[in-house]
Amino acid sequence: MRLSGSLKFLVAGVVFLLVGYFTLQIFEIKIDANLGAILARSEVEVEVKPTKPPKYKCGLAKPCPEKHFAFKMASGAANVVGPKICIDDKIIMSGVKNNVGRGMNIATIDGKLGNVLDTKVFDLWSGDVKPFIDFLKTLQDGTVVLMSTYDDSATKLNDEARKLVSDLGSSSISNLAFRDNWIFVGAKGIQSKSPFEQIIKNNKNTNKYEGWPEVLEMEGCIPQKKD
Repeated sequence: MRLSGSLKFLVAGVVFLLVGYFTLQIFEIKIDANLGAILARSEVEVEVKPTKPPKYKCGLAKPCPEKHFAFKMASGAANVVGPKICIDDKIIMSGVKNNVGRGMNIATIDGKLGNVLDTKVFDLWSGDVKPFIDFLKTLQDGTVVLMSTYDDSATKLNDEARKLVSDLGSSSISNLAFRDNWIFVGAKGIQSKSPFEQIIKNNKNTNKYEGWPEVLEMEGCIPQKKD
C-alpha cells in the first residue's frame, strides 16, 4: 500500500526536524567544551600574571603616613662608592650628583616643610674639624640632619664636635672611630635619642672590604615638625 503524498511530506518533515535537532545538540556541546577550555586558560593566565608591586617614595617597602617625610640613605662603600641620600623621592646627595666626598656627608631639611636646606661634605680625615663644628652651631631648631660617612669620618672628630652631634639625638657618635661606617638622622632641638641610627665597626676580622666594613642602609619616615 502506497503512502499518500501528504503523509510522505509529513514523514520527511519529521525526519528533517530530528536531524536538525541532533545536529544542534552536538554543535552546542562542542561550543560549551571549547568555551570551557577558553575560560580555563583565561583563569590560569589571570592567576599567573605577575602584578607590579606598588612604588613608594624613595623606594621604601611601605608608604609613610601623613605628615611624615620618606627617606632612604646609604653609607659609602670603602673609598670607592660614595653615600646616597634620598628625601621624599628626591636624590639629594650621591656620586652621580657629584656632591659627596671623603668624610662626613650631611644634608639638612626644613623639619616642617621638608625643603632641602643644604648639603655639605667635611673631610674629617685630612681636613680641619672647625668648619664642621661651625656648621653644626648654625643649625636652627627644627632642622632635620642626615649624616653619612664615607671612607673615614672620625680621625679629626673632637669632644666638642661629638657633643654637638649627640645633641642632635645620636647615641653612637661617641664611639665612631677610624673607618667605621655610620648613618644617622637627627634634628636640632630633639628631646630624645633618634631611632634612626646605625653603626658598624671597622674590624679586620669582619670587614666586607679590605680595610672597610660593609655598606649600611636605612630607610624610614621622619615626622613633620609641629608648630
